[in-house]
Amino acid sequence: MNNFIEELRWRGKLQDVMPGTEALLQQEQVTAYIGFDPTADSLHVGSLVQIILMMRLQKAGHKPIALIGGATGMIGDPSGKSEERNLLNADQLQQNVEGVQKQLSQFLDFTPGPNAAVLLNNYDWYKQMGLLDFMREVGKHLTVNYMMAKDSVSRRMEAGGLSFTEFSYQLIQGYDFYYLYKNHGCKLQMGGSDQWGNITAGTELIRRIGGGEGFALTIPLITKSDGTKFGKSEGGNIWLDPTKTSPYQFYQFWLNISDEEASQYIYLFSFSSQEEILALLDQQKNKPEARELQQALAQEMTLLVHGINALESAKAATDFLFGKGGIQNRSLKEPWFDEVRKTVPGAQVERALFSSGVSVAQLLTDIQVFPSKAELKRMVQGGGLKINEQKIENPDQILTLQDLIEDEFLLIQKGKKNYFVVEVINSK
Repeated sequence: MNNFIEELRWRGKLQDVMPGTEALLQQEQVTAYIGFDPTADSLHVGSLVQIILMMRLQKAGHKPIALIGGATGMIGDPSGKSEERNLLNADQLQQNVEGVQKQLSQFLDFTPGPNAAVLLNNYDWYKQMGLLDFMREVGKHLTVNYMMAKDSVSRRMEAGGLSFTEFSYQLIQGYDFYYLYKNHGCKLQMGGSDQWGNITAGTELIRRIGGGEGFALTIPLITKSDGTKFGKSEGGNIWLDPTKTSPYQFYQFWLNISDEEASQYIYLFSFSSQEEILALLDQQKNKPEARELQQALAQEMTLLVHGINALESAKAATDFLFGKGGIQNRSLKEPWFDEVRKTVPGAQVERALFSSGVSVAQLLTDIQVFPSKAELKRMVQGGGLKINEQKIENPDQILTLQDLIEDEFLLIQKGKKNYFVVEVINSK
């Protein structure tokens, strides 16, 4: 088996590790788990950190368990949170569980075999357990002093307190580890560094209830170079669900990260070897304008999450919007153009308007690309307005049917990155 810990170490992806964990992973096939709370019906790009950790574990010859928190999702984990989360109703929670389960199934290998992945839901062992049973079998084994000493609890207490519901989270997550240890031979729990307290609560229950030994491993939490939460853009979370974040938007997220972020993320997310990564870093250093690291991450991550067809569409849409190849020589009837239309603003205009001719100024103010003709004129004077990749020199220029791409579209470019698609439709 590959040295899983050593790979995490050279990738800079090892935060805390319980003594004996590395030796255990080298001497036997280990079953390990990571929990995913179903707070939404889709995971987001931040979840890829844990997903890829499990994929690396499986590639190293070990057995991963992906645990859906159908029960813990009803409570909410206080770790890393400044306030209590809103509780979900049963129908919403079930919808979220199903969505998360479906996504996790595409990343891990569930083919029958010695290290086949397992997908479980902790609600399955809590739904038959009563409160008094839980208190007698689990609650008596950890003292309040022990639980209060956890960073995730003490920070919230200093900030104003937390409810008993959230306080009980570490006890429930700890029991998950014990249950998986007892029923699935799971000896290792992994997670982000903010989970260390919850994970070690599990190792303590394994020792006190079962007289066994559990192990723990965490990886660093990832933030963007400006200190904000990783996985968010101006539009909010970058989701793995293509209906929430299109493959084009997902691809663009990686293309637009900073050089500093790319230098960090290439180690964390890419499955490339150390030598390949070092070569990419050299290329980036010698020719930063080519953005080789961003390109590599965008391609690898989009392929992993959305597949080859979505990757090709995202690349084609990017080439179209950013001027590679020329739109006059591209067919807009291809599926990739749907990505453009989903991503950028647009408007429909009746064909009769172009039959008689319409000025640039009139069209673009009517469809609110510009709030006024005065602002449009300033953009034209600054050389920042293009239609179909052609710079507009005169706001009174007349557009006719002959200016349409494939007799149907106009592509407006306002500044460097703001696009607008005009679709011409037949008059009713």
